[in-house]
Amino acid sequence: MTKQKTYQDRLKNLDPRKAVERGRAYFSEKEYGEKLRTYSSRIGTKIVYYSLLLYYAFKSPDTPKKAKLTIAGALGYLILPVDVIPDFIPVVGFTDDSAVIIYAVYQVISHIDEHVKEQAKARLLKLFDGQVDLEELEDPVEKEK
Repeated sequence: MTKQKTYQDRLKNLDPRKAVERGRAYFSEKEYGEKLRTYSSRIGTKIVYYSLLLYYAFKSPDTPKKAKLTIAGALGYLILPVDVIPDFIPVVGFTDDSAVIIYAVYQVISHIDEHVKEQAKARLLKLFDGQVDLEELEDPVEKEK
């Protein structure tokens, strides 16, 4: 008799590095934009902001290829059609996606400059119709100092 894993077990065994690797093949700007438009209110302000930091760091010509591969993997995992925890499950559906996004931000944090942060904040305001207090956003770059 096979024991089916619970979502908690799956999350506990989530390896963000492997998830990033698996997600690389799925990243496309169009799919990423669609996912954010559709799920931004369910994903939450902080994770949307972090994913936007990754997105704009990916677009920056100053970001090295190795960092861009990590970013593509993380954003790919966010839009991956099959997750460790399916996105449609209320409350916990984006837990694995959040873990991967946070992991990737801390892997490429040195490539997130002021220009990237400003672009991410502008897009965040647009996505949430200006209903975001930018002062309350946790800045991962400042947190590392």
